[in-house]
Parts: sequence; structure tokens; C-alpha cells
Amino acid sequence: MAFIEAASPHTMNTYGRLPIALSHGQGVRVWDVNGKQYLDALAGIAVNTLGHNHPKLVPALQDQVSKIIHSCNYYHVPNQERLAATLAELSGLTNAFFCCTGLEANEAAIKLARKYGHDRGIDRPEIVVYEKAFHGRSIATLSATGNEKVQQGFGPLVEGFIRVPLNDMDALKAATEGNKNMVAVFFETIQGEGGINAMRADYLQQVRQLCDDREWLLMIDEVQCGMGRTGKWFAHQWAGIVPDIMPLAKGLGSGVPVGAVVAGPKAAKIFQPGNHGTTFGGNPLAMRAGVETIRIIQEEGLLENAAAIGSHLKGALARELGALPGVTEIRGQGLMIGVELDRNCNVLTSRAAEAGLLISVTADNVIRLLPPLIMNQGEADEVVSLLAPLVKEFLAQ
Repeated sequence: MAFIEAASPHTMNTYGRLPIALSHGQGVRVWDVNGKQYLDALAGIAVNTLGHNHPKLVPALQDQVSKIIHSCNYYHVPNQERLAATLAELSGLTNAFFCCTGLEANEAAIKLARKYGHDRGIDRPEIVVYEKAFHGRSIATLSATGNEKVQQGFGPLVEGFIRVPLNDMDALKAATEGNKNMVAVFFETIQGEGGINAMRADYLQQVRQLCDDREWLLMIDEVQCGMGRTGKWFAHQWAGIVPDIMPLAKGLGSGVPVGAVVAGPKAAKIFQPGNHGTTFGGNPLAMRAGVETIRIIQEEGLLENAAAIGSHLKGALARELGALPGVTEIRGQGLMIGVELDRNCNVLTSRAAEAGLLISVTADNVIRLLPPLIMNQGEADEVVSLLAPLVKEFLAQ
């Protein structure tokens, strides 16, 4: 596979890139600079919510670019208020702070939790985090992340995190018993980078109750699993709970960088002027992208589509692959699906690209599918028809 020249020697060597350069897209399809077509089942890692060149989004962004792209936060940005009000309505929370990335949103959540503790007289606040979690690559979010491989070489890590296994209430209680420094529990409803690992609904409900009982903040990272990907606006809503703090990013702007940390009554007033800020966060272009993304999701019924097409896709994968020796589990919800194999399968990312399908492999052995929410049933069947033979051939080697 040699679609482009070698990468520029002037960019830092931080990504294990495929030799592909994409030039344009339409719907759920993209083309590289040599004209090869791909079915996009990755959506820029859960970013391109509306696919590519959406006929409602593009004119709105063009309109905004022609007016004003950036203004600093010395001034009011009307679409900040619109987007914050919409996110509050959709989530049951009250206030939002806007940034540019999921990392920044998670960093803000950690700062909120620490200040919440300090405001209550706790000098060394501690936060529960989880095995296999991924919250970002800053020093603080890296410390909260549960992946030693990405942490190596960046010590000393930030203190103040207590790590527990998923879906184990006894372990959570044991790890925090008698600890008066505890201020928050922080997790992804469905771990993305960790391998499409979901928190059970009953566990989510129990953690919500524990946080209420002990006056901790419940902080739910919806950066990858939020914005309609599972068939509800936010994945934790399947459990009928409401967090105190919810970081968002990825799909919120359909490709325009935008992040948010949304907070409810226990956390919404913690930050005061001077406590937190960002240059690019909440800029007019990003806010317009967020407002329009939500509007289009609502107009086109994409929550229902994500649920229906995701169920169809998972069922088709189960029929084609579920009984194969070497396939451990097919899991996920909506258009966030993982196919776990019993061995390292990183090579399938490049093999799928050669076959005209964009996917990723995460946690070394989980094929991850995160297609745009506009995908239809025929396109979902095409994903299976391209992927299944590759997996069968790989497992037979």
C-alpha cells in the first residue's frame, strides 16, 4: 500500500500513519489524493457526526466564515449562549464552558473536582478513575488514563487519582472507604480507546447513588460515546441518570474542533472569573458548528438512525463473525461497536484500508467501528461485506 510519498521530515513523528492522504468526502465515503474511494466506518474517530460535505452543515459554516471566525472571550459570543442552553436542555444540566478538545474538557472537569474539594476544606482532593480508561494526553488527563503504555516516559504523573476496575461496586467502596479526601468519580460510559467497554446500567445507577450519599461529584466523560452515537444524546442516559459534570468534544462540531464541559447545580458555580479560560474555546465558528450539528441531528432523526443502524450492524457482524474461533465478543451500542479478537489485530487497519474500508483497532485486539450517524442500512451491510472476509482470513492464518 503506497498511496502517497513518505511523510514530511518536518512533522514530529507522533502518529503511526497509513500511507493515505484524503482529499474529499461525500456522505459516508471519502477519496484519497489518488482517487481511491473508501467507506468511512471511523468518522475521524467519532468526529464526523454528519459525514462529509453535509448539504445543511456546509452552507452554515460558509456563512459563519464570511462573518466572523474568531473573537476572544472578552466579548459575548451569542452562539455560546445558544449552544449552552441547548446542551443544558438535552442533558438536564445547567451551564457549559467551551473549549476545543476532549482533553481540555476532561482537564476542566479535573480542575472543577479539585476546586470543589478545596472549597470544602480538602487540601489534597482525590478522584476515582478506572482501569483501561482514556481521558487524554496532558499530564493530568494522562494520569487519569488507565493505560501504562501511553503513560511511559512521562512521569512523574499527577497524584490524586485512585484507580478501580469497571462495574465492581465492592471494589469502588473498598478503595474509598474512610477516605475523607474523595471528591469525585470519573469515567467514560463506554470506554472508546480502552476497547469499547461499557459501564452496566445498574452500576451507573449505584455510582450515582453513592456520589449523592457521600457528596462526591459524578463526572462522566462522554467525549467519544456522546452526541447521539449510541442512540441517545449521551450514553449514560440509557441508565436514566444525570451526572454533575459531563465533558464533551469529538462529534459536537461535526469536524470543527469544539469541546465542552457541562455542569449541573453541584458544579456549575465552582469556576469564577480567573479560575479557568482558553483562547480558542467558544469561538464563533466552533459554536455555529455545534448549534448546527444538533439542529441537523434533530431534523434528520439521527438518534433513531444511530440506534436502528447500529443494531442492524451489530446483528450482521454477529451472524458473520460471532461463531468464529478467535472472535471473543461483539459489543457496543448504536454506532459504537467493537469486535474483540483473541489476538493482536492491528494489521487489520491497513488491510481494511486496502479493501476500501476505514476502521481502527484499539487496545490492540478490538476492531472499532464509529461510522457517521447518517449511515444507512445498505452502507452498514457494505461495512460487513468488506470487513468479514478480512477477519476470517486473518483468523485462519
